[in-house]
Amino acid sequence: MGIRQFFYCRPMPDTPVDILENDFQPDVLETLLHDHTTQRNILWATHDYEQLGEGYQYADEIRPEHITGKHGQLIKPRVLKSKELQTDRAKDMAEVFTPSWLCNAQNNLVDEALPEDMNWQAYVRLTCLEMTCGEAPYLVSRYDATTGEPIPLSKRIGLLDRKLRLVCEHVHESTEWFAWVQVAYQNTYGYEWQGDNLLLAREALLLTFIEYHQAQFGKAPSHEDILTIARIVSWNLWQMDGLKGVVPDSCHEYEEVTKIPATLFEPAREERKLCPCPGCKKDDLHSHNGTYCLIHDWQDDKTIRYVDLIK
Repeated sequence: MGIRQFFYCRPMPDTPVDILENDFQPDVLETLLHDHTTQRNILWATHDYEQLGEGYQYADEIRPEHITGKHGQLIKPRVLKSKELQTDRAKDMAEVFTPSWLCNAQNNLVDEALPEDMNWQAYVRLTCLEMTCGEAPYLVSRYDATTGEPIPLSKRIGLLDRKLRLVCEHVHESTEWFAWVQVAYQNTYGYEWQGDNLLLAREALLLTFIEYHQAQFGKAPSHEDILTIARIVSWNLWQMDGLKGVVPDSCHEYEEVTKIPATLFEPAREERKLCPCPGCKKDDLHSHNGTYCLIHDWQDDKTIRYVDLIK
């Protein structure tokens, strides 16, 4: 195919930026909230919603009832949050999003490093990962993450956008098209700490599928196909402390027990003390006692620990 570059241009306002959780079918939303490592839901992992009370605390799971109904507009993209909250998150979590023109330039560098004779099928199969992905602007570019301006389908520059565009150009029969779309999604990964960002990223990838299907076939995909892509997305975009490879804040102190033998003057006894997580103490990625995150290897159809991929 030759290496394709997609050049950023000023977007037109034809894409809604804020995705409303009330618009999702219940089973789809439940899938997007699922954490495959813990077999629970993703955590808030942010203090920004704690004023709402029980269920919104840092360590609480995000439940559908927390973000639908009267709270259906609670979770918003960074650009729609208050300036004060944006500043706080930048200070607390180093949350700074990248403009689309820069995402495009960096994604172009990725493409330029690929063989010129790579065919479109090989390109779609390429594995890509966005670290600390936030709302995943390097993967899909439904809107500029820094300005909130929507980007038309034909101008999107995310790595997954590029794969889907090639599928749309080369495959026109619906069954084969969906098979290749699954391949594109199965080879697109990202991780994020904060639960609201992770949900926004998952939603953006799912809505991207729906939009490309609508453009290709003039209609929305079936509910079954939406659920299939939602499940892939819920595996491939996961919640993780990227420095440790574990579920955020899952490392913990443990009790060390030392047996002291009896002496002539004292009976045998036990000494107990609290010790920090070994991995945290030694800064050793492979020694943490937290919950190591799982991801899915779709090619071999097996679940693996992310940390085991890191040498």
